[in-house]
Amino acid sequence: MSSRLFEDVRAILQDARGKAYAAANSAMVEAYWRIGRRIVEEEQGGAVRAEYGSQLIHHLARALGEEFGSGMSVANLRNFRQFYLTFPDAGNRYALRSELSWTHWRLIMRVENQQARDYYIEETARQQWTSRALERAIETRSFERLLKAPQSATP
Repeated sequence: MSSRLFEDVRAILQDARGKAYAAANSAMVEAYWRIGRRIVEEEQGGAVRAEYGSQLIHHLARALGEEFGSGMSVANLRNFRQFYLTFPDAGNRYALRSELSWTHWRLIMRVENQQARDYYIEETARQQWTSRALERAIETRSFERLLKAPQSATP
């Protein structure tokens, strides 16, 4: 067997694995948003008391945990709810960018300024930032620094 054949087949398999991972990640991010939407809809359709929402998430986490495991914890369900509340129009304004992982979205949804969120979403996708690079950009306030930077005049 030639080393060229091995390298070619290896590259094909690595490419396929990368595409499969990206497709699965994108599907799960969309599912998390939809779960968050359903929780919010249920809370709004139920009692207005905050206690209702808290119990709702606890009961849902317990039931889902039995079937799907620890990934459906109270903390994760709260994150899904917050994800939807942060990006309620994900189908329109914030298309759930397939280039961003759930870790990226969790970091971005904690940014309060909407313009900053837009910036981090676009830059993460455009520059293919890892979640660590995104976290560093948020922590060092790269969006705010960009706003303060002198703008070059266009001739």
